[in-house]
Amino acid sequence: MSPARSDRTRRPVDLRQRSTMAGEASAAEAEVEMALDAPPDPQAAAFFDVDNTVIQGASIFHFARGLHRRKFFTTRDLASAAWKQLLFRVVGSEDPEHVAEARASALAFIKGHTVAEVEALGEEIFDEAMAARVWPGTKALAQLHLDQGQRVWLVTAAPVELASIIARRLGLTGALGTVAEHEDGVYTGRLVGEMLHGPAKAEAVLALATRESLDLSRCTAYSDSINDLPMLSLVGEAVAINPDARLRAHARDAGWRIRDYRTGRKAAWAGVRLGAAAGAVAGAAAVGAALRRKR
Repeated sequence: MSPARSDRTRRPVDLRQRSTMAGEASAAEAEVEMALDAPPDPQAAAFFDVDNTVIQGASIFHFARGLHRRKFFTTRDLASAAWKQLLFRVVGSEDPEHVAEARASALAFIKGHTVAEVEALGEEIFDEAMAARVWPGTKALAQLHLDQGQRVWLVTAAPVELASIIARRLGLTGALGTVAEHEDGVYTGRLVGEMLHGPAKAEAVLALATRESLDLSRCTAYSDSINDLPMLSLVGEAVAINPDARLRAHARDAGWRIRDYRTGRKAAWAGVRLGAAAGAVAGAAAVGAALRRKR
């Protein structure tokens, strides 16, 4: 077997391993704000995807637009990053080469910048661009779990720093997100494992459930995307929120609850999904480009 062919055959295994690493790393990095008293239902929890599930559109794209308004980078930078990541999210989500390209573009420019810098920007931009875009219906569902004494985590491909800000502002327990490696508070330019996408989300939930002694059969998961089927299939109850067409069909077949908080969904479906995907996948690449311009 030639070296090139051998490399191709190993890639799917490598991606599964990286998903496991990403899940374990995200669980380890999860921001957990425990109450002084033990919750009355400590074995049950809820897991919410973020983009188009909790927040209208893509959280990372709102962040990138906030940086753009601050003249941190050009429209061309944003468009280029969005296109590369769009291939990952929509066209090649399971293709090893697309995954590798998405990872490379996500980390190309973040190296050498501080976690504190990203967190400070995230706090500002949440207030100006994200707070008003939280779906009231989804927020009410999360609050219902909290009122029942359950813990609630966000699970997203967005950077864990941004995810944790959103969770904290919404009064949730914590967040699981993509973990960028950092040493002494400075990003190294490497991810820990893989982007928290698809199977990696399920790995993160499994790792967290083990750490927190959760009974997954008593847990609930919420998402808008068929890409989150691995996470949705882990728990006792799955709910489709503002679902894409494939998840809607799967949810109907499986007897899952469906909640759609959008208006004019059928007329605007194609534009909403494409715009959301482009925003979501602009991801860390757009953020990294912004940080490089600032530097």
